[in-house]
Amino acid sequence: MAELTFHLKDFDGPLELLLALVQAHKMDLHDIPILELIDQYTRVVAEDQQAEPDAASSFVAMAAQLVEMKSFLLLPRSQEAQQLKQELTGRLIEYDRCRRLAGQLRSRTRGVTVYTRPPAVLDGGSLYPLRHAAQTLADCWRNMAGRARPQPVRQEAFEPLVAAPFVSVESRVVHVLRGLATGKVDHLEQLFSKEQELSATVATFLAVLELVRAGRVEIAPDGGLTVRHGRLPQASRSEEGKDGEN
Repeated sequence: MAELTFHLKDFDGPLELLLALVQAHKMDLHDIPILELIDQYTRVVAEDQQAEPDAASSFVAMAAQLVEMKSFLLLPRSQEAQQLKQELTGRLIEYDRCRRLAGQLRSRTRGVTVYTRPPAVLDGGSLYPLRHAAQTLADCWRNMAGRARPQPVRQEAFEPLVAAPFVSVESRVVHVLRGLATGKVDHLEQLFSKEQELSATVATFLAVLELVRAGRVEIAPDGGLTVRHGRLPQASRSEEGKDGEN
């Protein structure tokens, strides 16, 4: 069988690429050979030289986390390795479930904008019973014919919606962890601003929820942010080292 080729530009994010590798190699999603999956993922990321740096940043960040996980997996009886393995497996199962549900919802939305109703039953006869003067009918016709047709919405009205940049949750996860690692962010309010695009605000909010759910970040009652057990991805640690050197 010919070897499969993957390109980062064909995937929305690291989880989709990981799930594609699981399905392509017919792995059991509930019992994934993690070391084999990590090797395949890092090989794809390393071999795809044509990927744009901005688009590949989230894939590289995931690769750093997987390399960190692999280092724990190579240790005998590592509880940290089992916890990271269960966390990754849970994320993949949840992502696969959401993707399937999205497909079902997409199929249900087809034709929802088509509305039909049965023929209306007329209460009276089909003939108009009233009589009007010819001049009155002529005036009504001129008034009706003189009404301007509604103008279509101009294309410029949609440009702000079309031109709005897409911000992925994975990229905001990296942004939050990098800010915590470098000390630039220590409070929840520092992650949001009025000048921020709506898509970036939503992605940042979901990223914080994901980090809290995964147990990587804690939020104090006053909004302070702290990293639990110093569990930062390797990419963020390297960034912190670079900032320290500068």
